[in-house]
Amino acid sequence: MTDAPFRSSTLTVRPEWIDYNGHLNMAYYSVLMDQCADQAYPIFGFGPDYLSETGCTTYVAEFHVCYVRELHVNDPVQITFQLLDYDEKRFHVYQEIWHNDGWLAATGEALTLHVDQSGPKVAPMPQTVLSRIETMYDAHKGLPRPDRAGRSIGIKRKS
Repeated sequence: MTDAPFRSSTLTVRPEWIDYNGHLNMAYYSVLMDQCADQAYPIFGFGPDYLSETGCTTYVAEFHVCYVRELHVNDPVQITFQLLDYDEKRFHVYQEIWHNDGWLAATGEALTLHVDQSGPKVAPMPQTVLSRIETMYDAHKGLPRPDRAGRSIGIKRKS
């Protein structure tokens, strides 16, 4: 794992994702980020067979999106995936959607839990997965912390 941050293959904004305003509906920014995660997760050992082999999976507990610039039908994009932190049961990821012309369209931040489906309950990840996560974390920990990471939502009031 040498790429930092991880970058998805080029994905395309689909016509059925466009809303009545003529741009990408807000829900599909998350879909694009999820498709990037689907490409990154096999690096950790999470893949299509992980649930059947271990009885465990991942659940996103919290996800924040910041919409920076509109995307339109057929726009080509790549999504980055930066591991910010982790422990034995969860990991914190920051993502950016980049138009292939070089501009930022959106950012996302997720806290993901490792879940034993027999409960379901949050459970420690196997050591093999943790060591792969650690490898990515080691490659990403030297990256600058994104300005948008850790944002909260609210209405700022003037004093």
